[in-house]
Amino acid sequence: MDVAAGYSARMNSRPGPFDELDRKIITALMANARTSFAEIGSAIGLSSTAVKRRVDRLRESGVITGFTATVKPSALGWRTEAYVEVYCEGAAPPRRLAEVVRNHPEITAAMTVTGGADALLHVRARDVEHFEEVLERIRAEPFIRKTISVMVLSHLLPESPEAGASQPAPDGAADVR
Repeated sequence: MDVAAGYSARMNSRPGPFDELDRKIITALMANARTSFAEIGSAIGLSSTAVKRRVDRLRESGVITGFTATVKPSALGWRTEAYVEVYCEGAAPPRRLAEVVRNHPEITAAMTVTGGADALLHVRARDVEHFEEVLERIRAEPFIRKTISVMVLSHLLPESPEAGASQPAPDGAADVR
């Protein structure tokens, strides 16, 4: 099965129905994914076994897609952050854009968007020079017509997932001080 096609199918399919208890479990896990099933169960009036069964069902149905640790980006060597609007020559299919962004470990999120740009990329880099090098690699793709970059100065919601990092910097980046 084509990974991109599978991902697209999951994104377009509707997850199975879930009730208020499921919603409370999801809320607890989103606040702290390390919360034990016993703690969640105690808070919402279920046994830990019942919570586990519900979590397993929510994972199988695609409602819960995973569990991650969010880390301070600078601890991993990411000291520079930007959003890059990508403008393509002609109609670039999302599948082709996805292939390109997978080749750049510095791109931490990518999405097609409405408006003038075709895609929006979230890029983390060691420093401005590294960001410039990443930008040049992106611009070298034959179907990319232009890019517009916006550097992040500070996060107004520092507790948001966007303020943290979910992947390490390339080798050697953590050594940069």
